[in-house]
Amino acid sequence: MQTIIGTGLSGLVGSRIVELLSGKYTFENLDLTTGVDVTNPNIIDQKISSSSSNIVVHTAAFTDVDKAWEQQGDKDGLCYRINVLGTRNICQTCRKYNKYLIHISTDFVFDGKKRTAYVEEDKPNPIEWYGQTKLLAEEEVKNSQANSLILRISFPFKAKESLFKFEPNPKLDLVRKIIEKLKNNQTAFMFFDQVITPTFIDDISKVIDYCILNKPKGLYHCVGSSAVSPYDLASLVADFFSLDKTLIKKTTLKLFEGENFRPRQTFQAISNNKLETDFGIKISTLAEALKKIRIQIGK
Repeated sequence: MQTIIGTGLSGLVGSRIVELLSGKYTFENLDLTTGVDVTNPNIIDQKISSSSSNIVVHTAAFTDVDKAWEQQGDKDGLCYRINVLGTRNICQTCRKYNKYLIHISTDFVFDGKKRTAYVEEDKPNPIEWYGQTKLLAEEEVKNSQANSLILRISFPFKAKESLFKFEPNPKLDLVRKIIEKLKNNQTAFMFFDQVITPTFIDDISKVIDYCILNKPKGLYHCVGSSAVSPYDLASLVADFFSLDKTLIKKTTLKLFEGENFRPRQTFQAISNNKLETDFGIKISTLAEALKKIRIQIGK
């Protein structure tokens, strides 16, 4: 069985990749849960050079956007060190030992001002520190000249059956946050003046599998096939899981920003046309993904 080196495989996206692809590959996880700090270049060099694997899937990142904003401009902060310096260590080591790198990036490299869907050729313009560090990470990958692929993802979500039972301190994606609130009869205030592109992690895993086998290069948007407002997302989730839609209340991004100083992207519709055309992989619409989740959790 082929071995794959992965970073951050205990995280939201990485853990699902392992779950879905462990029947085909053996994964070596490089993150803090296995005692590996991606910001330490010597450890990364040692781990990657000693592995028989010639493929690295780099999902590790500092993804708490609010906490990242608190570190704005701080190159000694965790956000910069993990996203930029950690990526530098990974891609330079991949270049050194001729490993193929799949780097996971984000749609937060865009400013959310474009009124049509963003494509790979659009110029990035991040408006907060998380997006800035992820763009710098992309530049680290490109400048390293490693044999690499950059996949930008957006609002990843997945099924988690234990969510419908008791689970202490779960790490929830946006879809599961909505489900949790509605199941507990809590009001869900959702933006209706913002557009996002939710992405089913099972589809990301499918793309990762393709990339492991075919080793494409360049930059692709690996995102869902539906761009919706958070309000419409919540309404659709309620429909699919027979939850109380009256608990979903409209609010505006403008009103929220007046109380919370971090800037937020307004229009984050992202096109996956290039990926679907070049890879021949159909990415799920939101409705298709929710239907699959409903089947997976037996609802």
